[in-house]
Amino acid sequence: MITLRPTLAIAALTLREIVRRRIVWVLLILALASVALVGVGVQRLVTFARADGADELQIRIGVSQVLIMIAFMFSFVLAMSAAFLAAPAIASDVETGTVLAMLARPIRRADLVVGRWLGLSISVAIYAVVSGLLAIAVVNLVSGHLPPSPLTAVSFLAWQAIAVLTLALALGTRLPAIAAGAITVVVFGLGWFVGVLGTIAIVFNAEPLAQAADVLGVLLPTDGLWRGVIYGLEPPLVALLAGGASARGLQASPFFSFSAPPLTFVAWSVVWVLLVVTVGALLFRRREL
Repeated sequence: MITLRPTLAIAALTLREIVRRRIVWVLLILALASVALVGVGVQRLVTFARADGADELQIRIGVSQVLIMIAFMFSFVLAMSAAFLAAPAIASDVETGTVLAMLARPIRRADLVVGRWLGLSISVAIYAVVSGLLAIAVVNLVSGHLPPSPLTAVSFLAWQAIAVLTLALALGTRLPAIAAGAITVVVFGLGWFVGVLGTIAIVFNAEPLAQAADVLGVLLPTDGLWRGVIYGLEPPLVALLAGGASARGLQASPFFSFSAPPLTFVAWSVVWVLLVVTVGALLFRRREL
């Protein structure tokens, strides 16, 4: 069981620490620099395409695919940032002995774990949503292209980062910070790779491989959440073209999603995060300090 007041106090303390350590300013500078580069790159691409005689429909489809690629790279950067931000949240407190002073107050170990998770999740979610919407706005400004559902895309992007953060935090309750962060990043990469294999297996009717990928996708839902990001950014025309039998190669692409993740999967991803937080709290409760 957790108690609300100490948990919220730990969450607020975590947010203040992020600001005090200037992590917010570093992330803000990186976000602004990245968005500026995206704007310049897309603007030059659109300029060259128009000079070459491409029509506006071709340009918008091309820009949409560039935006999905940008989102893919940002999702990896965001996942690594979340992993290495969350991994030391508990582990460093244990290594430095800070946790002994914190737990001397009427604060339970579960309160500490959940409070850290809540504060980190809020900061990562805000960063993901603001950066994502800013990039989409800049792309729209320089090219005229606006994805069909930008809020859906950034919401899935933020939740994917929170899932990665949650895993890193849970591992950090038992492992050193570096080990927890490294394992989380590797697992995240393997989850994406398995998702790609599963998509290819469906296209080529490799049922055993597809079923194995589905099971692993349930155990680690990050790739399924990435499909939600793509769905929010994919123009309806691309999805329509992919409906034909001649577009099997497109449907096998890791940068295409024919439909949104099912509501059952989205609900499971929420349950998965809560389960991992709970496991992390239980592991930390049994750890000798």
